Amino acid sequence: MGRYTGPKHKLARREGVNILDKQSGSLQRRLNIPPGGIQGRKRKKRLSEYGIQLREKQKAKTIYGLLEKQFGNLVKTVEKKKGETGEMLVSLLETRLDNLVYRLGFAKTRAMARQIVSHGHITVNGKKVNIPSYQVKVNNIISLLPSIQKNPQVLQALEETHTLPFIKKEGIFGKLIRMPKREDVQLPFDLQLIIEYYSR
Repeated sequence: MGRYTGPKHKLARREGVNILDKQSGSLQRRLNIPPGGIQGRKRKKRLSEYGIQLREKQKAKTIYGLLEKQFGNLVKTVEKKKGETGEMLVSLLETRLDNLVYRLGFAKTRAMARQIVSHGHITVNGKKVNIPSYQVKVNNIISLLPSIQKNPQVLQALEETHTLPFIKKEGIFGKLIRMPKREDVQLPFDLQLIIEYYSR
């Protein structure tokens, strides 16, 4: 199953979460009403346990812009390791290069961050990396190449302040100072339900 390419407002309402990376008053008021009005609400009530798990997984996939296979592989990776599965999944999702470009404020949305990375405008430790799913390691330095620094959207994004405890930003440079933890970010989905979905 590929990425959803239809109207994002409709998708946000279907998932019940703002996946647009921006605030919208009218959208926020409608998030609790799935597409289809009353019929949509009735369908929501009839969701099975499997359906609820599936919905949470879809939310996470949509927010981080992952394909089904990519997301499934991440979950399989953390399930093989020792430690708290949900915590490790957050770390892998948050240390994707495209996500960190967004978190550092080099891009206004994750979609824009993916585009910047895939078009070759980002370096990690001085080397160009054009793979959005690239896993950044602690103490890696992420920077914007001159080719994108004067882009109006990037300049606008750089003006906004982004403060998260696991990253440090200085101008066009950013650094992952430690692995992200679950409490570092507000996640509008239930990690445990996602793990249960893949554990069936």
